[in-house]
Amino acid sequence: MKDIALWTEGDWIGAIGAVALFAVLAIGGVIATRKSEEFVGHPRGLFVLFYAEMWERFSYYGMRALLILYLTKFWLFSDGSANLVYGAYTSLVYITPVLGGYLADRWLGQRKAVLFGGIVLALGHLFMAYEGLQGITDPAAKQADPAINVFWLALALIIVGSGFLKANIAVIVGQLYKMTDTRRDAAYTIFYMGVNTGAALGTILVGYLGETIGWSWGFGLAGIGMLLGLVIFVLGRPALRGRGEPPQPLAKRSEITLYAVGAGAVAVIWFLIQYVDVIQNLLIVSGVAMLGYTLYEAFKLPKEARERIFAIIFLVALNPIFWGLFEQAGGSLSLYTDKFVDRGGVPTSLFQSINPIYIVLFGPMFAGLWQYLGKKGLEPSAPAKFALALAQVGLGFLVFVWGAGTGDPAVMTSVLFVFLIYALHTTGELCLSPVGLSAMTRLSPLHLGSFIMGAWYYMTAVGNFVAGRIGEATGGEGGVMDKQLTLDIYATIGWVTLGVSVAVLALSPLVRRWMHLDTLGDRASDHDLAGEPALGLEAQEAGFHPGKRRD
Repeated sequence: MKDIALWTEGDWIGAIGAVALFAVLAIGGVIATRKSEEFVGHPRGLFVLFYAEMWERFSYYGMRALLILYLTKFWLFSDGSANLVYGAYTSLVYITPVLGGYLADRWLGQRKAVLFGGIVLALGHLFMAYEGLQGITDPAAKQADPAINVFWLALALIIVGSGFLKANIAVIVGQLYKMTDTRRDAAYTIFYMGVNTGAALGTILVGYLGETIGWSWGFGLAGIGMLLGLVIFVLGRPALRGRGEPPQPLAKRSEITLYAVGAGAVAVIWFLIQYVDVIQNLLIVSGVAMLGYTLYEAFKLPKEARERIFAIIFLVALNPIFWGLFEQAGGSLSLYTDKFVDRGGVPTSLFQSINPIYIVLFGPMFAGLWQYLGKKGLEPSAPAKFALALAQVGLGFLVFVWGAGTGDPAVMTSVLFVFLIYALHTTGELCLSPVGLSAMTRLSPLHLGSFIMGAWYYMTAVGNFVAGRIGEATGGEGGVMDKQLTLDIYATIGWVTLGVSVAVLALSPLVRRWMHLDTLGDRASDHDLAGEPALGLEAQEAGFHPGKRRD
């Protein structure tokens, strides 16, 4: 065992993370098994879901922190190709919730979908722990190694498992509360903190083990984390009080058929993840079809509802720009940090924990800021907040380029500028992500609500794929990251994004008029083709639809 006096900063961070991990594990086990119906004023089921999702995010973000490094250092992919695989993987993670959510809503129910997704996820993470022969450089020989197919299978399992779990666990949170329950917002805040706590701990511990001891150790810990989440979810089932069950009694044969659909999706994803160009073509064709359908529906609506759809299209179209830049964090920015940043002995993957930690710190501050500005009548509109988000993500790259100073690879970039780029990107995220989700639920017609939300996540997936393409470009013609080329690309996208943000800000008054905020509370039946009864704004934002269970 290493002498404590010889511990590096990374060793200390890993040790502190381990202590936090065991503390969280102990608390989670106590809450999941206690008999009382409530804990700190909330249903006990909320904390069962909190810990299940925390462990899922622990696994996902821990594995994500290692992925680009694993691709380049173990499988010896070129930097450009590794970024492309990373972008394809993260884009598919945002597409599969459409399948998982649809099957759960129609037949399977959220609880069984989460359980199935968790099992598939655990298998995927554990398969990631299987290593093949290291150092194969010839592409044909690499594909001949059976372990590479196990690797693609592991990615496919994680993608599909995330689709079943991520799409449904948050729905169960809402089902624990009546629509009029004033604790709902606080409940989602608590749940959101679980997401980011898991992301931070997973990045630190999985990344530390993977980089300092061995890849299989890190990926194995991610799998163990997912298994712990499953155990808590199963033990805590009574605390869910029957929420998330199938909408209709489900025959065993039908249930098995649904699981077979999930297994079939794994096979399809296993193929797609290996052929990135196919994913790109599918994204383009599907995106055009989605836009066409949205416009078709829009022109069937009255003027105000139609213009709200135009506002939605405008906001959704900005998604790939923001996420294409933001998601450099797990791709090219991680490689740059590994190669050209003075890290002081801290493993590269641990720097990806900065974003979730910033989210936990800054999230309540932004919520309070919007509330304060709203009372003063000074709160920016949704499109203006999107402009601020783009400005900050662009400025983050420009500050980083300025801090790097030179393209000489022998001159290391100060770690301070890694913290600064993450800070600006996180504040940008807080101006766009929650604001966008709120705008989608507020502006969409009732009969298109789920479709519009799916379009939002779909364009997030497109953004992740764009991130892979940008990361691929940093590899240059030879596929190996060049410091000067990377800084040039960062500077270009930084200035272009600032320009886009100015254009968005200039257009924001028009888009705000399209939103017709003054009549949002008046959803008369002639505003929507489905003819639903009128609902107030409060009910709209809570996600209530006629015919949907209120409890």
